[in-house]
Amino acid sequence: MSSLAAAVEFDRVSKAFGDRVVLQDVSFAIAPGTAFGVLGRSGTGKSVTLKHIIGLIRPDAGRVLVHGEDITELRPRALARVRRRMGFLFQEAALFDSITVGENVAFPLRRHTRLGEAAIVARARQRLADVELSDAFDAMPADLSGGMRKRVGLARAMVLDPDILLVDEPSAGLDPITSREIDGLLIGLRRAGTTLVVVTHNIPSARAIADELAVLGDGRIVARGTAADLDANPDPLVQAFMRAGTGG
Repeated sequence: MSSLAAAVEFDRVSKAFGDRVVLQDVSFAIAPGTAFGVLGRSGTGKSVTLKHIIGLIRPDAGRVLVHGEDITELRPRALARVRRRMGFLFQEAALFDSITVGENVAFPLRRHTRLGEAAIVARARQRLADVELSDAFDAMPADLSGGMRKRVGLARAMVLDPDILLVDEPSAGLDPITSREIDGLLIGLRRAGTTLVVVTHNIPSARAIADELAVLGDGRIVARGTAADLDANPDPLVQAFMRAGTGG
């Protein structure tokens, strides 16, 4: 896949923190409107991969391209322009506890748009409706369950209508039923054309959401392909993940 055809592309990306090499010559390309799952043991560079895509970390070598644009050398204003096309669902939702659910969802609109108050409120309410939380607009985050907080985080991540959504451990801390509900919301976004990059340890979720999976190990991509491809891969690390009920 060429850079211009990819929503996200890593071109021989390497990153180390001190003596610890986290990514080593990693390359992949993600087609627009598809879901790409990133698997691997803790500390193997999964979250670092997401941070490279959104420009929070710059590689020591190689390029990171978003819609064909190399973001590794962009100045802050240009990088902010690229980031507005991306949403980020954090592992713990990362809501502001001192403001209401509605204000949490509206926050990106107030910061990044010139919409009037009525339009901001209307869009925030719509995004909450999309995640089946219409009645939570005036609630405080502390009053919500973990699954509801994750839904609010998803509503906030999507309020600017990004075409790329980065998701860090969407099922972390959730019961199996709520986890499947979050999976369903993400699958709906993918079907609507949003490109997803999902870091997860939850193999059933990865199978349900992702069109393609990559397993990271020792700073490299050990295997990449569909779930069926990885099921047939004899690598012991790949088999340890793909045979797991919930990852590990």
